[in-house]
Amino acid sequence: MANLNKVMLIGNLTRDPEVRYTPKGTAVTDLGLAINRNYSTDDGDKREETTFVDITFWGRQAETLGQYMKKGRPLYVEGRLQLDSWDDKNTGQKRSKLKVVGENFQFLGGRDDNAGGGGGSYQGGQQASGGGNQGGSANEGGGGYEAPPSGAGGGGGSSAAPQMDDDDIPF
Repeated sequence: MANLNKVMLIGNLTRDPEVRYTPKGTAVTDLGLAINRNYSTDDGDKREETTFVDITFWGRQAETLGQYMKKGRPLYVEGRLQLDSWDDKNTGQKRSKLKVVGENFQFLGGRDDNAGGGGGSYQGGQQASGGGNQGGSANEGGGGYEAPPSGAGGGGGSSAAPQMDDDDIPF
């Protein structure tokens, strides 16, 4: 039988990331992500519920998040579920908590706000191509969080995007 343990989330950080280091020097950061769900009741009332999820990132990804992310900024996260179990020191009871171990992420929003186009993405410690309308490189930590090169019109590449008019749209 096949198994799958994959989580994809978009939400806003509930606190500034704090990067810590293990005794062997590996970076680790724990994030809190608030994920909103809007729905209507049977009576037609609009409601919103928020789910708070704890996420742990390791290595270079943890350092990048600690450098560029702040409380309230939006983030896309891919990861896997992990169940942590321990004995409570005070009560002696067995405790457990389900959390997400982050594997990939992508910055969302603009540099100074919480809305707008995308940014760079990190997959397995390597930055993939940047999105949105601003350039970026692996050393810059994401397109949405670094200024575009001087005189560049977008995309971070040397060629400009082709111009389209209404006749080019297929729908």
